[in-house]
Amino acid sequence: HSTTSTTSATTILSNLPKLINPAVGDALSDLLLVDLLLRHFGWTLLQWASGDTLYDDLPSRQLKQTVADRTIIQCNDNETLALTPPGLQGALDRAVQEDCDALVHGRCFVRPSGTENVVRIYAEASTRTLADELATKAAQIVYETCQ
Repeated sequence: HSTTSTTSATTILSNLPKLINPAVGDALSDLLLVDLLLRHFGWTLLQWASGDTLYDDLPSRQLKQTVADRTIIQCNDNETLALTPPGLQGALDRAVQEDCDALVHGRCFVRPSGTENVVRIYAEASTRTLADELATKAAQIVYETCQ
């Protein structure tokens, strides 16, 4: 059954460029895509507009940590993993895992700023308090790792 689902999903995704043209931004084709997706997921327009069926927005905190040299941090293409320096990503992962609730609902990313000698920190968790604590822990990890 999962192979059938995968094949179906692959077929749908491969046909999307035939329905829309992202280069042009044609509103009519965008509307047809929305109609297709609503029918596929069995949603009403009201359900889709409310956002409740798509994503649960979690509390988050963004911080900046000043460092001596931001260029020692290198991330993957979508900036969700710190590739260097060694040990940074592991320490961030451990900070997320320290709290069961944060582990289930939390995440933390760091990336070097493109313009300032700072590292930008993003933390998300199930409560504002946990997001704040995770961001503070991540800032401390970045400070200790990058000095």
